[in-house]
Amino acid sequence: MFGTMAFAVTGAFKAIEHKADIVGIIILATITGVAGGTIRDIALGHFPPHSISDPTYVIITTLTGVVIFFLYPKMQKHWNLFLKFDAIGLGVFTAIGATIAYQLFGMNFLAIVMAGMVTAVGGGILRDMFVNEIPLVFVKELYASASFLGVVVFYVLLAFTSMLELATICSILMTTVLRLVAMKYNWNLPKAIR
Repeated sequence: MFGTMAFAVTGAFKAIEHKADIVGIIILATITGVAGGTIRDIALGHFPPHSISDPTYVIITTLTGVVIFFLYPKMQKHWNLFLKFDAIGLGVFTAIGATIAYQLFGMNFLAIVMAGMVTAVGGGILRDMFVNEIPLVFVKELYASASFLGVVVFYVLLAFTSMLELATICSILMTTVLRLVAMKYNWNLPKAIR
């Protein structure tokens, strides 16, 4: 729920930056908050997706969009705080997706990577595409890479310890800390020379 709200905040902020009305804000907050998990569920054959079978997720994103709509002028100066929440959301969603894939497919690395990363970055990619921007995960700092490394930590720890709780916590910490450090020091992956 926390990760859903954190991602919904970034969607609402993005919608306001692009001069969306309250309906647009709610829609973009909801897409950002639940799309990654919805895509994961569909890809893994879980019907209906959690975002539909449990309306709590959409209620959270809707309320988040409404709150940001009314409090945006006061919250705008705290954007860096929300980026920190986004980093935590990235870590939590990475671990949630990886855990679900592990429970369904065991130690299938490809399934775990796909589920972890899609859950973590799917909503953000759609958010940016809806406002006609190149998705943040392709151009800015370590984002998808942080999620990938979090999944690798999850997989390796499970392979050596079989302790799901430990693997989950370490995955969240790895992804979140790497993302926060990348933001602080503006770490980016190499780009092609043009």
